[in-house]
Amino acid sequence: MGYKETYEQWLANPYFDEATRAELESIRGDEKEIEDRFYTSLAFGTAGLRGVIGAGTNRMNIYTVRKTTQGLANYISKLGMQQRGVAIAYDSRHMSPEFADEAALCLCANGIKAYVFESLRPTPELSFAVRTLHCISGINITASHNPPEYNGYKVYWEDGAQITPPHDSGIMAEVQAVTDFAEVKTMGKEEAVKAGLYVAIGKDIDDAYIAALKTQVKRPDCIAAQAKNIRIVYTPLHGTGNIPARRIMKELGFENVWVVPEQELPDGDFPTVSYPNPESPEAFVLGLKLAKEVDADLVLATDPDADRLGVYVKDAKSGEYISLTGNMSGCLLADYEISQIKEKEGLPADGALIKTIVTTNLADAIARYYGVQLIEVLTGFKYIGQQILKFEETGKGTYLFGFEESYGCLIGTHARDKDAIVAVMALCEAAAYYKTKNMTLWDAMIAMYDRYGYYRDDIKTFTLKGKEGLEKIARIMDALQEEALTKIGDYTVTSFRDYMKDTVTDLATGEVHPTGLPHSKVLYYDLTDDAWVCVRPSGTEPKLKMYYGVKGTSMEDAAEKSAALGKALEAIVDGIE
Repeated sequence: MGYKETYEQWLANPYFDEATRAELESIRGDEKEIEDRFYTSLAFGTAGLRGVIGAGTNRMNIYTVRKTTQGLANYISKLGMQQRGVAIAYDSRHMSPEFADEAALCLCANGIKAYVFESLRPTPELSFAVRTLHCISGINITASHNPPEYNGYKVYWEDGAQITPPHDSGIMAEVQAVTDFAEVKTMGKEEAVKAGLYVAIGKDIDDAYIAALKTQVKRPDCIAAQAKNIRIVYTPLHGTGNIPARRIMKELGFENVWVVPEQELPDGDFPTVSYPNPESPEAFVLGLKLAKEVDADLVLATDPDADRLGVYVKDAKSGEYISLTGNMSGCLLADYEISQIKEKEGLPADGALIKTIVTTNLADAIARYYGVQLIEVLTGFKYIGQQILKFEETGKGTYLFGFEESYGCLIGTHARDKDAIVAVMALCEAAAYYKTKNMTLWDAMIAMYDRYGYYRDDIKTFTLKGKEGLEKIARIMDALQEEALTKIGDYTVTSFRDYMKDTVTDLATGEVHPTGLPHSKVLYYDLTDDAWVCVRPSGTEPKLKMYYGVKGTSMEDAAEKSAALGKALEAIVDGIE
């Protein structure tokens, strides 16, 4: 059936409510819009759904949410795990509470208990709830840092991580098998509550989550000595972080905390930013203004679902606020956490620092310095969670720290996803620790560069929207895969990793061996002088991403080398039709 026929079917079918049909009637005659909404079904990827809110098969709406949940319910039922239940959380985006309830009521209609948070909660708390309640699965309604018109649906498994093999492909197959919306089960909320299938959760999980975070404090003595001297500006960017982030700071003794008033309350329009991404300088405009007014030491921003943390730190010498990339803040925390474990109890012989393949080589240098194992995984925090589970199942390996370049890390194993709330706590603790040594966080960052080398990492993102954009991304990936590059800018390629073919090719010897990681649409180039490039399509947005890193002799030298490598990558993309 073509997209036009599907569009007409939605208009005529009484299964779809009046508001949906009215929305579709309003675009009659707009062929491009109709095609975009109906040329495909919103794809259930390796973790779930993400898309623009609206009517249509290629949109986030109550029908696509129900259909996806029916597939998940079918998978759980085939495993005979209905009695374990599913935890559900949601963020501040438009339709998040409605989508959470639709998912819950579909599960309930399938005889699966749904534990639904009474109001919005951070992503890491959903992961924690899955583990605490011993659920078989979890659903999180969020589109993370995407623009306001988006929402999403992430699926977690019993370990608290987003789904990985074999469950990802198993659930995907069940979702794809639901071809008729009429097959989807649902029931009334009142009936579900009465049957004990719909259970509201809240304070008990909140308290247990905060208690779990506090067990990760390494230096309570430093907090006690310096908490009152640390000045912090925080913004939740209209999302879920406001209550838990402020709570953990307050309970640990950080009293001088100013919250950006314009961004304090949840708002799905995200009115103060074009999109609520703590990677963007725009997200910090109001926070930095407040920081200058109150003479803050650090400025913190969590994204709407509070799994990512953006940071600015004050340089006491210049008085300027300096942005820390996800690689910088991740390495700052990795170095602090591992050093404190070493000082307090000694590092375990099987200790491991885990990073994704697009994360800085500075992490490798930190691991070498402390003599711990460096484990590299595919992009996506679920693969870090997968490693933690492997440690638990085999009894081999001790998790010390894990992070990815996209502003996400996890301290402790209470959750199995990025946790910006624990990161807020740890950065404040680190600020207190370094203050006892008359150092700022920026001083600590410079000390790391002096010790390990001046690593700099950047990303070039090419946004290619719609059907044509996806086709262009595919052509670029095909071209790069077919003809392996031997030189990128001033660097020579030493080895080429093709994660689609599971091969690593040494360009000097021609020797080929497996990557050791799952198949993925990723190409990676190891370059001379500890530089690197990684190319992958985004799994959640219409973008091609080119990650790259260099090592310089100074910050200025690293910046120059990075800029030159970035231009070389742009030229490569421009040269592919």
